[in-house]
Amino acid sequence: MTYEEIRKHPEVNALLERGNHNLGVMGFTDHSMSHCALVAERAAHILRTLGYSEHEAELAKIAGCMHDIGNAINRSRHAELGALLANDILKEMDMPLADRMVVIAAIGNHDESTGGAKDAVSAALILADKSDVRQNRVRTKDKEKFDIHDRVNYAVTGHNLRVDPVERKIALNLQIDESVCTMYEYFDIFLGRMMMCRGAAEMLGAKFRLTVNGGKVL
Repeated sequence: MTYEEIRKHPEVNALLERGNHNLGVMGFTDHSMSHCALVAERAAHILRTLGYSEHEAELAKIAGCMHDIGNAINRSRHAELGALLANDILKEMDMPLADRMVVIAAIGNHDESTGGAKDAVSAALILADKSDVRQNRVRTKDKEKFDIHDRVNYAVTGHNLRVDPVERKIALNLQIDESVCTMYEYFDIFLGRMMMCRGAAEMLGAKFRLTVNGGKVL
């Protein structure tokens, strides 16, 4: 079973589409396949760069692709709900049990309110997901209608995630327009997520660094 098979799976796509619709009604930023595909590729890149196996990288891509399907049911505890949905889909597709357990554990632990890194795949998923902060995740272009989540995403004018395999460092570098969002507002929303990234990096034997507008924060 491959990531490409999962990405084209009609049920996965339907769940992501419905979940993204639900979150749009609630005022959340984009959680579509576009977001999930980016997370999938980034999670795999993190593991490959740090010397993990291609098999683990592929499992991370599959987990990244499916990680938000639980939003089709409810935003609350969507990680755990998504893990249950993913288990049924992957079991039907005959994914080996050991691989299935890795994928659903990663999905079930990717939310900062209830989860945390448990192995390399779940750590890579957390880092990839929480680092996806960018302007084009904001749905509305009317700044008068922005809520706090819209502002903190729209304020990010530049971002990159760098993985250094020699020094074992994972660095998220952000450029933030403080006329759109204050630093206080940014960290009010994202500090918990960034701390989760620090724990995920440690699971990979690496250090997490966050810089904002050229200054080191974590």
